Amino acid sequence: MSMPEMIPVSSSNIDSIGYDEVNQDVYVRFLNNTLYKYKGVAPQEFENFRYAPSQGSYLHRNFKNVYPYERVE
Repeated sequence: MSMPEMIPVSSSNIDSIGYDEVNQDVYVRFLNNTLYKYKGVAPQEFENFRYAPSQGSYLHRNFKNVYPYERVE
């Protein structure tokens, strides 16, 4: 599996995030070291997520129950 470059974020529960533009997958590594992939996320949506005041809140509001996801590790 080729992973995109992970960008560290300042969050109470997220360690880093990454985006695979080819497949439009967002990768989210949590502080407990689990890694999730959210599928079919448009580039603009990832930018909104990346620059949100709180990535945790943004993820909860705009990704959960919206995009299919799977635990990668």
